[in-house]
Order: sequence, then structure tokens, then C-alpha cells
Amino acid sequence: MQYPRKEKVYQNHHIDSERWVAFEPRATDVCIASTMKTGTTWTQALVANLLFPNQKFPKKVSELSPWIDDRSIPITSVLQEINTQSHRRFIKTHLPLYSLRFFPEIKYIYVGRDGRDVALSIWNHYLNYTDEVYKNINNLPNLVGNKFPKPPRKFKIFWRHWCTKGWFDWENDGYPFWSHLSGVQSWWDYKDLPNILFLHYADMKRDLFSCIKKVASFLEIEITSAEITNVQNSISFEAMRANADSYVPDGGISWKGGGKTFLNKGINGRWRDLLSEEELQLYEAATKKSVSFDCRYWLENGGEVPD
Repeated sequence: MQYPRKEKVYQNHHIDSERWVAFEPRATDVCIASTMKTGTTWTQALVANLLFPNQKFPKKVSELSPWIDDRSIPITSVLQEINTQSHRRFIKTHLPLYSLRFFPEIKYIYVGRDGRDVALSIWNHYLNYTDEVYKNINNLPNLVGNKFPKPPRKFKIFWRHWCTKGWFDWENDGYPFWSHLSGVQSWWDYKDLPNILFLHYADMKRDLFSCIKKVASFLEIEITSAEITNVQNSISFEAMRANADSYVPDGGISWKGGGKTFLNKGINGRWRDLLSEEELQLYEAATKKSVSFDCRYWLENGGEVPD
């Protein structure tokens, strides 16, 4: 199977795929990838606790594991941080695979979640940005495209935009961020590559112990059942919220209410009580445009990825 090739440049108010140009991989690197609000921070916490048992982190996890495509922090600062790390590195991206430099020598963990749950989580994330966030990202130099807009007053308006509009001309959903659906499909197309592990938020909710074991095996980390249980306890939702300052990006200062707002509810299925059948048809139409049947099934159900 051929390796993925970079085909598109992603640059907007939040992300810049060109920040990866100067990244120099190491064979032991781990890249945690997702679209947005799918359990990325949870997975970073999982990997952090595997690499640093008993939470002996040299610094905050959010600093140890930077989001490289995030344009709000100078790329020179990000590269300085990761290039001076002597331990096994674990980094993060929210880019689709067709806009990312792919490195066959490193390991990727791709985190998925039902798009309907993602939309609600993004809405909470978006609605609770502080005014400073808008000032900062919209006034950074070299902004490509329009400024980041304030959220609509109601979730259902956001939902309609998110299901029917893309920020980029080639996308059909995800406004005003980037596509969830085509982003997942871009990784799914390469699910047979041995250095990509697919991890699903619903599976982590159902059986976190087994997910920790699977990730440890993929990363070739030997671990006992007792050590898995210790990791499991360290990254429970309650433990994560109690240590939000370490796990959440920038310690949570970008959100009203801080890290506990970022780690909001962690519950799936809330959309069932909020969206009408007509509104759900918007998501149905979006999935038909952007994801294959098997990708959609995994996205909405989790479980083992078929060979």
C-alpha cells in the first residue's frame, strides 16, 4: 500500500499545516491525531501515563505534547520544546491526513467519535471561548482567510452551519472550524497501515482497561494488569477534571470556567434529546457526501477496525 501524500494546505484562524515543514521526526515518536473534541486530550493523558508511570511528568502534559498545527503559539517555541525533549515524544495534530507530512517510521493513534457528539462538544468549546481568544487568534500575523466569528446564540443554528458548510472550499461540513467527516475519512483510507492505530471514544467509555492495554501493545510498552488499573484510575473523568491544569491546553485559560469547561460532560448521546428528525437529516446528508459506509459505521459505533 502506498503511503499518504500531502495534497492540500490547511490554513485558517486556528490551524496551519505548514508548521509541520520544519518538524524532524524520531523513530520513537507518537502522534495523536483527530479532528477536534473526539477524546484527544484523554488520549494524550493515556499516553502520558504510559510513558511516565505514577504521573511523574516533567511538566504539564499539555506542554509535553504540543498541538503542532495550532498557529496561536510561535512554531519556533513549539519546535524548541519538542527538540529538547530527551524522552519519548508524543505530539498532537487535528489535520486531515492529506494535509499532513506522513512519517512511516513513527506511530500514529487516530481518535474517533460520533459526529453528533462531536458537534455538541465543539459547541460547548466554542460558546465558552473568552473574548481574549478572539482578539488573539484574529490579530495574529499571517492570518489566512476570514477572521474567526463569534458563535450563534443557539446550538441549532450552529448545528445547521456545522452540518452544511465547510470553512474551506473543498469541505462540506465543520464550519467555522474544519471538516470532521472528511478528516476522519482521510485517515480511514489508510487504516491498513501498520503504524496507525484507531481508537474510539465510545470504546474508551465502555472498556478503558482494554483500550489502555491496546495502546500499550501498539507502542510496545510492557505493562502489568495492576499498572493498567493505575493508569485507568489516573485518567478517569473525575481524575482528569481534578488535574485539568496539567492536561487541558493552556491550562484552560482560553475558556470561561477554565479547564473544567473544556472537560465538560464526557457523555455520548445527548443529541438525541436535542435534535429533531429533520435536523438529524442534515447530518445524514453530510455523511453521505463525505464518508464511506464502513467509516461511518465505525465512527458511530466504535469497535474493532476491520482488516
